[in-house]
Amino acid sequence: MSAAKHDMRTVMGHFATGVCVVSTRREDGSPVGTTVNAVTSVSLEPPLLLVCLAHDSETLAAVRAASHFAVSILAESQREHSTRFAAKGERARPREAEFGEHHPGVPCLRGALATVACRVSAMHRGGDHMIVVGEVLSTSSAPEELTPLLFFRGSYSRLERERPPEPRRSAARRRVAMLERVG
Repeated sequence: MSAAKHDMRTVMGHFATGVCVVSTRREDGSPVGTTVNAVTSVSLEPPLLLVCLAHDSETLAAVRAASHFAVSILAESQREHSTRFAAKGERARPREAEFGEHHPGVPCLRGALATVACRVSAMHRGGDHMIVVGEVLSTSSAPEELTPLLFFRGSYSRLERERPPEPRRSAARRRVAMLERVG
């Protein structure tokens, strides 16, 4: 890896991201997926998102052919999916993962924190990746108690929620209760 590439990876590693799996079906109908953290909302009207997939990605080839894909935003408990789909080709063992269908014909990982099914709207070259813009067809999200799988500085991280601050009342607005002793 060149020094410039290493520096870019190091600097961008300071940006904490969620971890997702982009999935679709191959021409034979079998699911294929890859782990990504380059996902972002592009537009609310119309609803668009983008994902970045490496030029040599089997998932990119399948997305091109199928013209549909799903983004499964992984929960903290789904770290094994992140590791599995970071592998190339059959080493990812996609047949061992439990897929559902969020939108007809579009496979997604069960138990994800959230899922977005898309139709390919556009593709743009971006260096060693393709920027795939997807028109959102459907979405779903899990209960709020699930926490996201995060990646920061080259390793998985955990989200620590802040406790909401106790409301402060100004002296003029304090509630006062008078207690009266009875008996």
